[in-house]
Amino acid sequence: MEEEIKQNSLKAWILAARPKTWAAAIAPVIVGCAIAFNHFSFKPVAAICCLLFAVTMQIAANLINDLYDFKKGSDGDDRLGPPRATAQGWITPKCMKKGIIIDIIFGCLCGSVLILFGGWQMILVGIFCVIFAYLYTSGPFPLAYNGLGDLAVILFFGVIAVGFTAYVQILNWDNTITFCGIATGLVVNALLVLNNYRDREQDEKSGKRTSIVLHGERFGRYLYLFMGILAIAFVIKYIFVFSYVTIPHILTPLAGKGNALINITKIIAFPALVCAYLIPHYMTWKKICEIKAGKKLNALIGETSRNMLIFATLLTIVLCIR
Repeated sequence: MEEEIKQNSLKAWILAARPKTWAAAIAPVIVGCAIAFNHFSFKPVAAICCLLFAVTMQIAANLINDLYDFKKGSDGDDRLGPPRATAQGWITPKCMKKGIIIDIIFGCLCGSVLILFGGWQMILVGIFCVIFAYLYTSGPFPLAYNGLGDLAVILFFGVIAVGFTAYVQILNWDNTITFCGIATGLVVNALLVLNNYRDREQDEKSGKRTSIVLHGERFGRYLYLFMGILAIAFVIKYIFVFSYVTIPHILTPLAGKGNALINITKIIAFPALVCAYLIPHYMTWKKICEIKAGKKLNALIGETSRNMLIFATLLTIVLCIR
C-alpha cells in the first residue's frame, strides 16, 4: 500500500522537484568547470553559484511543468510517468505558484553573485534562463508543445549552461566551450527523449506536439541512441581539431601547447570516454527497444541520468589533462 502524502508537505515538494532530473543541471556545470580548469581559471565561488542557479532553474522548470501540464490536461489518469504533485493533489495550484516564485527568487539571488565575475551581462543571461523555464511548457507558444523541446534543451542545458559556467570563470568564449556545450546538451536531451518516448500516445491525445509525436515511435527510439553518438562526434571534433592534439603531433611536443606525454594521454583517454559512456548509453537504449511502452520505461530515467553524469565525469577527465 502506497504511503499517503500530505498536501503541501515537504515530501510532496521533494517529489515535485524531481531530484532524479537534477543531473541535467549538474552535468553541464561540471563540464563548464572542467573547461575553466583547462584554461587555468577555475573559481570555486563562481562554480558553486553556477551550480545553485542551474539546479534551482531545473527545479523551477519542473514545478512550472507540473502546474501547467495539469492545467492543460496532460497529466490525466492515463499518465505513464511518475505521478505529478499538482495532478495528484499533493500540492495545490495556489501553493505551487508561490513555490515557483520562491524558487526563482532564490536562484536569482545565487546567480546575482556571478555579476562580480562576469559583469552586468549576467543579469541578461539570468533573465533569459527564467523566461525559458516559463516558456518551456507555458505561455502563448510553449516550446515543449510545439516540437521545440529538444532544441531548447540542447541550447539551454548544453551551450548556455556549459558556456556561461565556463565564461564567468575564464571571461572568454572559444571552440572548447561551443563543442563541449553542444555535446553535453545532446547527452542531457536523451532524458527528454526518453520521457517523450514514454508519453507519446498521451501527448498526442492532449495536443502536446513533441518531436516524437510528430515523427513517430521509431524516430523517437533511434533519436535516443543518436543523441549519444552525436555527442561523442562533437567530442571527437574537439579533441582532434580544437585541443591541439593531431596525429602528426602525438609524439612531438607542441610549443606552448603541452608535450608528447600529454598528447598520448589524451589519445588514450578518448577511447576510454567513448566506451565508458557509449556502452551504458547503448545498453539503456536496448532496454528501451525491448520495453517500447508503458510504465516500465520509468526505470530508465535513473539510468539515463547516471549515463549523463558518466559522460560529464569522463569529459571532465579529458579536459583536465592539459
